[in-house]
Amino acid sequence: MKQLEVQIMGQSYLLGCPVGGEQRLLEAVEKVDTAMCKIRDAGKVKARDRIAVLAALNLAFDVADRPAAPLHASSFATSDGTVTSLRNLGEDVRLAQLMVRLDGALADDGRLI
Repeated sequence: MKQLEVQIMGQSYLLGCPVGGEQRLLEAVEKVDTAMCKIRDAGKVKARDRIAVLAALNLAFDVADRPAAPLHASSFATSDGTVTSLRNLGEDVRLAQLMVRLDGALADDGRLI
């Protein structure tokens, strides 16, 4: 596991990522930072935790709004009969991991802006 120091909305965070995943993490950080700064700069929301929640919701909405990836040999049926692909499942897991990291980082912040 490698650690990277990143800046999100002007605040430093030390994040862990798997070796070889640095570029993907930096791209994710850039998306989150851009989304959060856009909300902050609009001037209506000041609290960092609220900005983070709104940014997360916007990013999740964007992911959910994408057309589904075509099914490949890596597709499978779940116990309820729903067909999914490993690619979509991986994206959902990465989004959930990002949300957990964001929640953890904001919980330690202890201050509202």
